Amino acid sequence: MVTVGEGLEKAVQDTFTRPAPKSAGAQMRYLVRQLKSTRAAAELLGVSQRQVERYVAGRAKRPRPELAARLEAEVRKRWQPKVRARAKRAAATTGGIMIDTRARFGFTAAPGTTDDARPRHLTLALPPHHAARLFQAQEQGAGEDLLRRIAAEALGEVYFRDNGRRAHGLEVEFTDLEHLEFEL
Repeated sequence: MVTVGEGLEKAVQDTFTRPAPKSAGAQMRYLVRQLKSTRAAAELLGVSQRQVERYVAGRAKRPRPELAARLEAEVRKRWQPKVRARAKRAAATTGGIMIDTRARFGFTAAPGTTDDARPRHLTLALPPHHAARLFQAQEQGAGEDLLRRIAAEALGEVYFRDNGRRAHGLEVEFTDLEHLEFEL
């Protein structure tokens, strides 16, 4: 299932200026540097401190698949924080955000009318204030339901209500999400 939170995170990661470390040893060394100790890295990853030291020293090379996934996720979460913050700030103040989605959109209406819910494919540029709301909610730990509701409000205002020029008071439902992609 596609989530708004993952889509926003992927859009921010696409702005990185350098690739994140690929090998387990390089990822572990980066994580130890960020957390300032092998003990903190071990606690975060759920392994022993000795195992972290083996990866840092290069004696261990291939982690178990679940450890590899956790390690990569933790490194990506911390990779290039200034670039990440700059991209979010630019989207929230001047650039806005592009959204490409295929989902079921509809309104409360009689069946068979043009307002009846149906799948639509939309690619739109959302203004900066909508991007700011999405990023702010994500940073505050909002759940997927709230992020979808914010995205639905943004799509409703920009596409269906044409920035307040028509369909006043129209409430948009954003369900059956098939595809969702953001671009800064």
